[in-house]
Amino acid sequence: MCFSSTEAFAAVNRSGSRPARQEVGEVHYNLGDEAFQPPDSLGYVGGNELDGAVYYPGDLSSGTHPLIMIEHGYWDTCADADASASLNAAQAALAKDEQSGDTADAARQQAIIKADSDRLFAWPCASGVGRIPSYLGYDYLGRELASRGFVVVSIGANGINSTSSGQADTVYQERAALINAQLRMWRQLSSTGKGPLRGGFVDAASGRPSPVDFRNHVDLRDVGLIGHSMGGGGVMQEIADSSRHTWPEGVSVKAAFALAPTATWDVDPVTKTSFAVMWGTCDQVNTGEFFDWNKGANNAPTSQYTVRGGVHDFYNEQWSPSSGQVAAHDDGVPGGEPGTCTSQFPGADASQTDQKELSERQQRRITEDYVGAYFADHLLGRTRYEPYLTGEKSFPGTGGAVTTRYDGGTG
Repeated sequence: MCFSSTEAFAAVNRSGSRPARQEVGEVHYNLGDEAFQPPDSLGYVGGNELDGAVYYPGDLSSGTHPLIMIEHGYWDTCADADASASLNAAQAALAKDEQSGDTADAARQQAIIKADSDRLFAWPCASGVGRIPSYLGYDYLGRELASRGFVVVSIGANGINSTSSGQADTVYQERAALINAQLRMWRQLSSTGKGPLRGGFVDAASGRPSPVDFRNHVDLRDVGLIGHSMGGGGVMQEIADSSRHTWPEGVSVKAAFALAPTATWDVDPVTKTSFAVMWGTCDQVNTGEFFDWNKGANNAPTSQYTVRGGVHDFYNEQWSPSSGQVAAHDDGVPGGEPGTCTSQFPGADASQTDQKELSERQQRRITEDYVGAYFADHLLGRTRYEPYLTGEKSFPGTGGAVTTRYDGGTG
């Protein structure tokens, strides 16, 4: 197994110091690029991969550990650098054509854009072209949570990203169904040591088969979910009242944390499960206002964390510029001064104002703090973190970047 120590960047303990961390192991599995087929009842067309990156406490022997599952959002699926470069050039040329009125060349550039986009969103990817492993973009978060005692599984959704066009009315149900399929496999593995995952793990560093044994060490009655962007919408669909009957037998989702979630198609109410939403003021993606939609109706606590100067892509390392990955970029609209972004957030923090943009590391540190404390509270019962989650206290190093809205629930 691959082990490494993690930085102590999470929530404070009673004395205000950073708590000690366990070492973390990491294994991967892949059962096939189209191993998951949608339930017939959804009417969704297109298979998805069944894979995952698993982060777990180095010592699994100390009883059972709550499971946290992460689902990434909508992004390019194939790391086709040539198609990406051609697409960028065609988009720039199209913009000039539209300004000059050159309709003939505009049509030519649009055809190039369509062809390049098809290459970047293919699934499976063309021979010789690697996939973009968006599910590995939360490595920092998986390690942080595993060091706290959780088993964390970040799953791939490239197949859904490739096939979701034109199926908007079922894409969030499809994402929830994928979560259920993964939870079902983990329930079988944990309870019996059998099922599709048996013998399917490889060491993250060496790629060699790993003997790690999760049997009787993962608690599927104490599950947390994390979703980013459309993955956040899928997670919110999974915990919606209308979806609870689809959870696999023996699985109970206790809490969810959505990072810049897009809205589910029909905004199904969530009245029985605790959740938190985080979004950035410079995030260009239209995120779902799940807190306002369910405020006063949920019998469990809900929270909304607004991060001043935060953007959409920095939650995922693969999508962020420092990765060098195909399609990675800073999605913030540049402000009038270097190091600033233009706020897209309405309300008291008026849109179109310049704000200091957070760095990738700053935004991810804030994410570690809040997500780590949230699940320590909701899945492990460590209530000492509640003042930080309700906004009564601030985490060290946040510099006042986070505004909290909290609803204690009706229960």
